[in-house]
Amino acid sequence: MTTQVPHVAPAERVRRICARKNVRAGLMFIVIAILGLWIARNYTVGTALRMGTGYMPRLLLWCLFLLGAVIALQGLRETDAPVRPNGPAWERLRPIVFVTASMVTFALCVERLGLVVSIFLLMFVGSLATRELRLIETLLTSVVLIVLSLAVFILGLDLTIPVWPDW
Repeated sequence: MTTQVPHVAPAERVRRICARKNVRAGLMFIVIAILGLWIARNYTVGTALRMGTGYMPRLLLWCLFLLGAVIALQGLRETDAPVRPNGPAWERLRPIVFVTASMVTFALCVERLGLVVSIFLLMFVGSLATRELRLIETLLTSVVLIVLSLAVFILGLDLTIPVWPDW
């Protein structure tokens, strides 16, 4: 007894492949990398010992290109994307709104409120992007991010970012 595979039109097959999140994300990374490489095409590269202005951007863009290719290939190996339930528009926009709002909040507050308070605000507003996070997870992540930021930016790089509010 043989089982027959139903015939799928090529356009439908391409649509199913493009519906996979990893394929779309990988292609997005590849397009951004190609655009960046095109913009940086006239930058001087130099050598590893005498780096020009285009050395690091090109290196990072090639890494982004390779990362996008790996992600896209993983997406091609997956089975078809599961059907997503169509929830209200607000639930689909929730992550975009709150993640963007958290970054804007951080940018507006870091000079006035200092690094510590701004990171707490960043994490709290960003955690509203999903209903799945618990308060304790958000607080622990905030503390880890604050410690790492203080170690890298204040102690390591000696930047003059205010740590606490200056009231």
